[in-house]
Amino acid sequence: MPALSSSTVPAVLAKLAPLNTPDITDLRPYLATVPDPRSRHGRWYPLHCLLTICACAVISGARTIEEITEWGQRTPFHLLEAIGVRPHPLRRRRSPAACTIDRVLCRIDPHALDTAVCAYLADRHRAATETTPDGDKAAHQAIAVDGKALKGSARTDQAGRHLLSALTHHLPVTLAQTEVGAKTNETRHFLPLLQGLDLAGHVVTCDALHTVQGHLKRLVEDRKAHYVAVVKTNQPTLHAQISALPWDELPLAHTRSEKGHGRRESRSIKVLGIVDSLGGICFPHAKLALRIHRRRRQTGKKQTRETVFAVTSLDAHQATPAQLAALVRGHWAIENSSHHIRDVTFGEDASTVHAGGAPQAMVALRNLAIGALKVTGAVNIAKTTRAIRDLPERALPFFGISHEPDLSGT
Repeated sequence: MPALSSSTVPAVLAKLAPLNTPDITDLRPYLATVPDPRSRHGRWYPLHCLLTICACAVISGARTIEEITEWGQRTPFHLLEAIGVRPHPLRRRRSPAACTIDRVLCRIDPHALDTAVCAYLADRHRAATETTPDGDKAAHQAIAVDGKALKGSARTDQAGRHLLSALTHHLPVTLAQTEVGAKTNETRHFLPLLQGLDLAGHVVTCDALHTVQGHLKRLVEDRKAHYVAVVKTNQPTLHAQISALPWDELPLAHTRSEKGHGRRESRSIKVLGIVDSLGGICFPHAKLALRIHRRRRQTGKKQTRETVFAVTSLDAHQATPAQLAALVRGHWAIENSSHHIRDVTFGEDASTVHAGGAPQAMVALRNLAIGALKVTGAVNIAKTTRAIRDLPERALPFFGISHEPDLSGT
């Protein structure tokens, strides 16, 4: 299908990286690795075809299974052919019904789907970062571990689902994801979540829940990675030791102020090398202690202040105070660059999908949509999805799918 002229392309899409289909990795081979839970009898749509339709619909702003079905219903036949829908005996192609999509998402292995999606996003992220200037190397190699509850999945007889994810700081995409029983159970899934990732030379950031000695020790010794871990009172000994360090005697190592969205925020950081003369810190491989002070003033509200402590295995020659501050800030930013988008743009908290593997499968599709948009340079995800919502042909290039009919039969 011929490309749209620049005059017909919305400005938000014109600002993205060129969507040259041959240069973008095709999503379908990755989805083809997901086991099909259906019996062979009566199976009409290939599984990777159904999942591709779901992916294209979600990147177009679909929030529910019904909206995914509606996207397929308004998709022209030549686009369904490009996705891989087989011709109907009456020589027409038709999109799957809502019950078909619902059954597949409920019965699918969500872990296998997460693995396929994360592998695809990791390859896209690697290709995107290789073509950009090095910039801040620490930020390019940072991975955040954070959890999120699926509020709408709870029922009177069923606890809500809770997912733990590993995301990149730079061009945030999800590299790994797993379901955990509850927020308090996140810690035992920390190391298994990172098992399949190449962490050598990378920096893993985590909140206080995952500041566990055994986990971070193995991260450094077995995986050859570094960590930046927030310290709170759930680690009373460590918190007492780090808060007792002579912070008042130190000058500020780095400060930064930002203004926008009706608020003004300033952050400062102090960095102290951990040595025996200061009493030491009882934490494995800790080289530096950090104190981050944040002040925020929002229009019409009182100024708030917060002091946060952290430890890191990075040494002073491996990261500057500004880079350390960016790593801590980058971990907090995951809430805005992933979780907030899933809730506000894709209605995750309002989603009532709760049966089988469907809740986690829908999250995987949202992660896929956000990641594919991020690596192409999208800044405003909501505005970008609105720009492609009514024209299905705009969704396919984001996943490396040509508009031309697929004559190979894949």
